[in-house]
Amino acid sequence: QVQLVESGGGSVQAGGSLRLSCVASGYTANMFCMAWFRQVPGKEREGVAGLYTGSGNKDYADSVKGRFTISQDNAKNTLYLQMNSLKPDDTAMYYCAAAQSPPWSWSRPGDFGYWGQGTQVTVSS
Repeated sequence: QVQLVESGGGSVQAGGSLRLSCVASGYTANMFCMAWFRQVPGKEREGVAGLYTGSGNKDYADSVKGRFTISQDNAKNTLYLQMNSLKPDDTAMYYCAAAQSPPWSWSRPGDFGYWGQGTQVTVSS
């Protein structure tokens, strides 16, 4: 079993920054891919950024490219999402997710077996 705990959400004005953290515990060996997703009420959960832990390859949703950065600290078993130049459209609940087998796509929620409880990000104009 793997437990994921997110933190770092909050309320900021447009143009501001936040850094989300996701601490993984339990059986974290062989974690193939980790990602950040977000969801607003009434909409589907969407992939924001993904990281393949073995290769270090990263990918981002077009809507956040150039503004968000995903990274990991293996020593701390922590995944980060640095969010800069935040926009009101970034307002959502943000979730950390982990997959222990290769996902079809880092942005497909159904390919991830472990999820955190979410942290709310609110960006005001």
